[in-house]
Amino acid sequence: MLSPTSVKDALNQTAPVEQMLVQGWVRTRRDSKDFSFIELNDGSSLRNLQIIARDSLPNYATVQRLITGASIIVRGALVASQGKGQNWELVADELTIVGASDESYPLQKKGHTPEFLREIAHLRPRSNLFGCVFRVRSRLAFAIHQFFQERGFYYIHTPIITGSDCEGAGELFRVTSIDATNPPRKPDGSIDYTRDFFGRSTYLTVSGQLEAEAFASALTKVYTFGPTFRAENSNTSRHANEFWMIEPEMAFTDLQGNMDLAEEMVKYLIRDAREKCREELGLFAKFVDKELLSRLDFVIDRPFQRITYTEAIELLKKSGEKFEFPVEYELNLQSEHERWLTEKHFKCPVTVFNYPKKIKPFYMRLNDDNKTVTAMDLLVPGIGEIVGGSQREERLEVLEESMRRYKMDPKDYKWYLDLRRYGTVPHSGFGLGFERMLMFVTGVSNIRDVIPFARTPGSAEF
Repeated sequence: MLSPTSVKDALNQTAPVEQMLVQGWVRTRRDSKDFSFIELNDGSSLRNLQIIARDSLPNYATVQRLITGASIIVRGALVASQGKGQNWELVADELTIVGASDESYPLQKKGHTPEFLREIAHLRPRSNLFGCVFRVRSRLAFAIHQFFQERGFYYIHTPIITGSDCEGAGELFRVTSIDATNPPRKPDGSIDYTRDFFGRSTYLTVSGQLEAEAFASALTKVYTFGPTFRAENSNTSRHANEFWMIEPEMAFTDLQGNMDLAEEMVKYLIRDAREKCREELGLFAKFVDKELLSRLDFVIDRPFQRITYTEAIELLKKSGEKFEFPVEYELNLQSEHERWLTEKHFKCPVTVFNYPKKIKPFYMRLNDDNKTVTAMDLLVPGIGEIVGGSQREERLEVLEESMRRYKMDPKDYKWYLDLRRYGTVPHSGFGLGFERMLMFVTGVSNIRDVIPFARTPGSAEF
């Protein structure tokens, strides 16, 4: 029995093939005098395979009623194409219609806006743009594993349901099996979460970092790559409530080594996409962002600039730019500030480090000045922050003091503090937002368009 060949493999053949089986969905059909041209796509390639269906086919009358979106299986000979822009076409000996398509099929042969396509997220992978986006997403995920595996990291799976708020931001989705109409109450009338499923309050994770630190304290170099959740009511083009994060954690590594790895990783991922996704990046460069390829090559070719947070604030204040958000010491850098640094001032990616302790989470290592912590953010043109990380606080007493400053009870984090009690080491890590990396590599400007089914405030369709 003949095994199916993907459209991509069919188009990449170097010689004719007597008998080939292909399957996929009809993009277009046009009829000539005694045969029909069918453009077939199976998602393996941006390009379609042209099928020649002659009127000698026993079901030719039915073939002539095929419309966009129908699924078919075709057996025939792969021959040199007479048409322009393609090397091969398949002359059908047998064409089976698997699933007809209705006239109401919304993806017709014309340009569709990303906003319209978001409304049909279940069908948008069939469009050229989104087929390309999600093939690149797949390749980039593979390249992330490849990057870490080549460097001796171990992949670990951290819990999705957790009792701790790693970032201390309080933007958490609660996980509960309590009956919302009749919850158990404490004497003071508040809900008694000790009678919940896990015997305590639990949430969807905002980060796997704390658990990754435990594994780095045993396996030295580890990374996580999984979904994370933020109950943040933010409707920007850069925020989603469910997204994927890559989080390496390394024992015996300081802030310098951490910045080195983050910069190396960003370059590696861009280089991989340039090499393995040429067809897709070509489409993005033509229809999404004309500057894309030159910007990607720019990042690969140049060293990253490194500046302290204090230097960044001084540069922004002296810039003469009118920013929407204020520029003040001990305020977070906003996207507009990050983009000014990368796009207008340095004109290259920038790693900003040593932030004021007041604006960073409890676990970051305190510097000797007692004012700043060993935080670092990697900023790229067009997006802003793409990586955030730090050297972690490895000194038990300093960490306990930091927890108290953040009004956290050290007793709730006994296991985390144990890592400092039993053979503590300097260690570092960072988080790379997978979707933000995808936005940078594809030039797609809205995070909703690089996630298969986006979860944003007020929207959990599909």
